[in-house]
Amino acid sequence: MKTDSISITDQPIDYAVLTEQVRSHECGAVVLFMGTVREMTAGKQTVALDYEAYPEMADQMLQQLIDETRDQWDVHGIAIEHRVGHLTLGEISVAIAVSSAHRKEAFEAGRFLIDRLKEIVPIWKKENWSDGTTEWEHPGIKTE
Repeated sequence: MKTDSISITDQPIDYAVLTEQVRSHECGAVVLFMGTVREMTAGKQTVALDYEAYPEMADQMLQQLIDETRDQWDVHGIAIEHRVGHLTLGEISVAIAVSSAHRKEAFEAGRFLIDRLKEIVPIWKKENWSDGTTEWEHPGIKTE
C-alpha cells in the first residue's frame, strides 16, 4: 500500500519520523531532503528566517505535487513537512522523504518535489539579515 503524508507545522521537524513514514519492505531506496537555515545568502548574512503559509491552500498544492510526482515516477511513499514561524540558523525548514523500489526514481522524485514546492506552494519566507534589514521571498520568485 502506498503512503503519503503532508504537514505544515510550527514545531521542529523530526526527519527520522518522516523517513520512517515512507519506509517499506517493498522499497530499496529512501531519499531524504532537508532544507535548513543557512548563514549566507547572496553574500548577505542571515540571522533567522520567518515562514508564513496559507495552510489550506498549501495542503492542496502539496497534494497536487504528490499527484504530479506519482504520474511521473513509480514511488511508494512521499512525506512532506514544512515548518512555519521563526527559525534560527541550522534549523530544518522543510523535509521531504521519498521511497521507491530503486534509487533513481526516489532521487528524481525528491528533486522534483522540492523544486516545485518552492515554485508554487503558498509558503513565504522572510530573510532577517544581520544588518537589521529584511526581505520577503514568494513562491515562484527566486532571489538566489
